[in-house]
Amino acid sequence: MVTRRRFLSTASLSSLAYIVGRGGDTARAAGMQVGYAAITWGANVAQAIDDIAAVGFRGVQLRAGDGAVTRYAANPSALRDLLAEKRLAFAVLSSGNLSIDPAREREMLETHTRNARFLHDAGGKYLQVIDERPKDRAVTADDYRRTGRLLTELGKRTADVGVTTVYHHHMNSTGEKPAEVAAVLDAADRKHVRLLFDIAHYQQGGGDPVAAIRKYREWIDVVHLKDVRDKAASGAGGYEFVELGRGRVDVAGALAALGEIGFDKWAVVELDRVVDPGRTPKESAEINKQYLTAHGIRF
Repeated sequence: MVTRRRFLSTASLSSLAYIVGRGGDTARAAGMQVGYAAITWGANVAQAIDDIAAVGFRGVQLRAGDGAVTRYAANPSALRDLLAEKRLAFAVLSSGNLSIDPAREREMLETHTRNARFLHDAGGKYLQVIDERPKDRAVTADDYRRTGRLLTELGKRTADVGVTTVYHHHMNSTGEKPAEVAAVLDAADRKHVRLLFDIAHYQQGGGDPVAAIRKYREWIDVVHLKDVRDKAASGAGGYEFVELGRGRVDVAGALAALGEIGFDKWAVVELDRVVDPGRTPKESAEINKQYLTAHGIRF
């Protein structure tokens, strides 16, 4: 017969084992490299680099659309030297959208390959692309196949210049919902295309990011650590991205899952914009770092 005392004792030990095990997984995720995305600062790339370095992140993700490529196109080594001075690695370059319109295929491949050369010369490794969802019509099975094939071709070309193409599934893209992400990846060659897994976009698209980290463990080269909440409470509707721990993504569970799979590559914290009036991008970065530190991530 199991007495109440023995039951409570066993339950307490089980709970402790779960907590210790989960903490251990998160601690193992501390082996990953943690960077920060400059998107929060908009076009103020120099300030973003200064602030991200000052807060203590190890790397930075820049965006071609914010002028990073244009400003340093003639002298990418200047950007490499600046980042080295700030002790920041060039983790990822957001290269922009990848249209699957056949009429634009040559343009797309040339644009992103050119950005890959810049990234390589500036000391970076991962080129992020987001596919464009077809407008004014439903997505077809051929769209998924074409996206996967185009990503593969781009991945081959960027590999030739020493850069890895990572596919960023995204809201309002062909790869928005979990089944759509799967369909795109099924059509891509994993040797030439890697996955940038975004825990908030996957959640907003209707998926379970913790389960997906385990599912796509052989695909993931970069993770976006990100949180999202509904705007319904303010009466505005829709959703908005917020600092880690302020939304409905199980960020702690995602960190634990990354620990389980032994993830040791780039995890980049991303916040599109500061949602609270009066808060600076740097202050948001500090909040995000505090969250990660509290969950066992070392910097």
